[in-house]
Amino acid sequence: MKQGARILGIDDSPFDKQSSERVLTVGVVWRAGIVEGVLSTRVERDGSDSTEKLIELVERSRFKEGLRAILINSITLAGFNIVDINKLSEVLEIPVISIVRRKPDLKKVKKALVHSRDYAKALSLIEKAGVPVAVNKFHVQFAGADLETVEKILRVSGIEPVRLAHIIASGIVKGESKGRM
Repeated sequence: MKQGARILGIDDSPFDKQSSERVLTVGVVWRAGIVEGVLSTRVERDGSDSTEKLIELVERSRFKEGLRAILINSITLAGFNIVDINKLSEVLEIPVISIVRRKPDLKKVKKALVHSRDYAKALSLIEKAGVPVAVNKFHVQFAGADLETVEKILRVSGIEPVRLAHIIASGIVKGESKGRM
């Protein structure tokens, strides 16, 4: 992965679990420490449209041709709207990396999923994403690349594209950004 590779960082915004039906999701196009663009879409809270919405987001973007990887803050957006990282990678033909600070507790996730609209499908997507792997201080699940390539991508970008997406999404919805991704 070259230092000047264009990477898309994605995160969702904070949302009210009682009233938010659609949740703002922001993408930051980042290259060599510079924000080249910001993209956005909305995904259904606890729904099943995140993968399609992210595909549409990239497909309609003028940055599509230059993207070399996608980093997502977790495989879930808007509550339990689970991103099919394998499908996203396959359709867009680039690596997709889900990154989180703490290793997901799959027992707790499965327990929470029991209340989801389509437990079997959600569980299948989580399992299909693979077991989270420790890379530096983070845990990743990935598709469209091997672990060595994922490590190279993260050496080039760190978490900065995702962190910026988090800050922008939070600032738009709350009026001011706060917290860590």
